[in-house]
Amino acid sequence: MPVSRFDQRVLNWFDEFGRKHLPWQQNPTAYRVWVSEIMLQQTQVTTVIPYYERFMASFPSVQALADAPIDAVLAHWSGLGYYARARNLHKCAVMVVQEHGGEFPKDLEGMQALPGIGRSTAGAILSLSQGIAQPILDGNVKRVLARHQAVAGWPGQASVLNELWALSEDVTPNERCGPFNQAMMDLGATLCTRSKPQCERCPLAEDCKGLATGDPTQFPGKKPRKDKPVKSTIMLLVKNDAGETLLQRRPPTGIWGGLWSLPEADEGAASEHLSKHWGASLMRFRHTFSHYHLDIDVREVHHAHSSPAGIGETSDCVWWDNEQELPGGVAAPVAKILTATSGDLL
Repeated sequence: MPVSRFDQRVLNWFDEFGRKHLPWQQNPTAYRVWVSEIMLQQTQVTTVIPYYERFMASFPSVQALADAPIDAVLAHWSGLGYYARARNLHKCAVMVVQEHGGEFPKDLEGMQALPGIGRSTAGAILSLSQGIAQPILDGNVKRVLARHQAVAGWPGQASVLNELWALSEDVTPNERCGPFNQAMMDLGATLCTRSKPQCERCPLAEDCKGLATGDPTQFPGKKPRKDKPVKSTIMLLVKNDAGETLLQRRPPTGIWGGLWSLPEADEGAASEHLSKHWGASLMRFRHTFSHYHLDIDVREVHHAHSSPAGIGETSDCVWWDNEQELPGGVAAPVAKILTATSGDLL
């Protein structure tokens, strides 16, 4: 008996086993799908769901998001990481409102012209919210296709990526494209996982070339290993006589861009002044980014009620009372420090 079409098998599986009750699948407007797709980049579904629900409660429309201050957006993003996603989300919302009348484009080129939206994300938004036939190629889909066709090599290489895009274009149907794309993501997330794939339950196992080799986990190829460099910083926990903590807003770009943080020892005149008053180390720990490790040494500094030289109650520096809400988003290691030194705040 001949093997049935790839897309038919995927859709039949989805109809019986696919995920259909995720929050962004309910009333799947372009706005709701877009927010979910940005959150799901480099973050698992189970982690995203509570963030998504809080985000939608506060910013129920693209207009509400565009009108919101960036601090409020970053505060809702705290803990999700990769904060450039949140900054681009806000920037994109403003652009959609100001340049597109509050409506997302309905074509691939227009969607990709928006900040933070690449080809796969654009295809997902168009297909999942509007049924427009577009292929996608997120991490889960790359894995399913690479295994099914035994595509060797790391998908970060242009030649491998181009081959996977060609495969995605070939198998994506014109009809029921949205359910098909959701099914492909579901397959990669639930059955065709990185380790211990459940091939016996997969609708594509019958002609999967990767499975036929005896070791489907060798596809796709892994990123060439490179030791991460180690950087270090001293974060200053500056307290005044009132017990308030000095918070400093980071520059809009770069590490933790736009988030509230603690002053660091290498950040200008204020830190040079405070270095004379450093106390013993309160805590040391390592925070790992995608490209390097950061060793953080936290030093307490007591300062009188007047502001330290070079810093004060400005738009970029505030004295924060731990009984108040934080002024905006904070990075995970900063939240860890504030929680450890001020009680259960977050």
